[in-house]
Amino acid sequence: MSDTNSPLIEAPKSRGRAIAIAVVVLAVIAGLLIFAFTRGGGAGDDLTKVRLGTVGASDPYWKTLTDEAKDEGIDLEVVDFADYAQPNPALTEGEIDINQFQHIVYLADYNVANKQDLVPVGATAIYPLGLYSQKVDSVEDIKDGDTVVVPDDDTNQARGLLILQSAGLIELKDGGSIFSTLADVDEDASKVKVKAIKADLTPTSLPDVAAAIVNNDFVEKAGLKFEDAIAQDDPSDPNAVPYINVFAVRAEDQDNKTYAKLIEIYQNSKKVQEGVQEVSGNTAQLLKTPAAELQESLAKVQSQIQAQR
Repeated sequence: MSDTNSPLIEAPKSRGRAIAIAVVVLAVIAGLLIFAFTRGGGAGDDLTKVRLGTVGASDPYWKTLTDEAKDEGIDLEVVDFADYAQPNPALTEGEIDINQFQHIVYLADYNVANKQDLVPVGATAIYPLGLYSQKVDSVEDIKDGDTVVVPDDDTNQARGLLILQSAGLIELKDGGSIFSTLADVDEDASKVKVKAIKADLTPTSLPDVAAAIVNNDFVEKAGLKFEDAIAQDDPSDPNAVPYINVFAVRAEDQDNKTYAKLIEIYQNSKKVQEGVQEVSGNTAQLLKTPAAELQESLAKVQSQIQAQR
């Protein structure tokens, strides 16, 4: 017979104890999640993702930069582009976050031509542009009427033409400028004929022409040596500032602290800087020009370009 003093339904033996256990379990789960997030465990990775576009991502110093950036909380992905025409449109469209492949003149020309406002936020270096040949050992050996090749993009074409003029191979109308084109070559007063082709094709043209202007990015890839240049410009000249290579971003990102940190790592890492020098054949003049000065130079060059059009 049942005890009439007993409850029909047995009450929990310890409600407070059950709540306490639940709290402990939740705390353990939260701790494990925090550990996973801070240790880069899968989807909880706390690294800031940055996609950087360049031409020549296989250069070893990009791997060094990627490793050192990760130590500073940046998950850097270096995106390789086949030629110079691609990284700026990719940045404009948001396919990448930042790029590093161009000098100020090239960036200014892109902005004006496409009505864009990409901004330089950090300097890398000035690289001398060289004239190479497989047929002669010096500029003096180039004959009257020989053909010399320059890159066909506006900025490097002008720079290449100025080198040819300094070497005594051509004469440019009005003395030449960063806006000179083939149309500015005074053919009657020049020693050679000049042809413009894509920058990545200038080294392959060497068997067929007397000499060619070859961008630094393509020198070693073409089996050439930097010291074999028979003429080049002077990267230490103050007038060379528009040819400082830069990191560029969209205007709204110019104050992004993560990008600023990435640039700081690039400029201050001994291993990265040594890698840049090695790839350039020790020709690079490494720089830390303030972003404000780069942007001032960009604005000046853009104004000059607009006045030319």
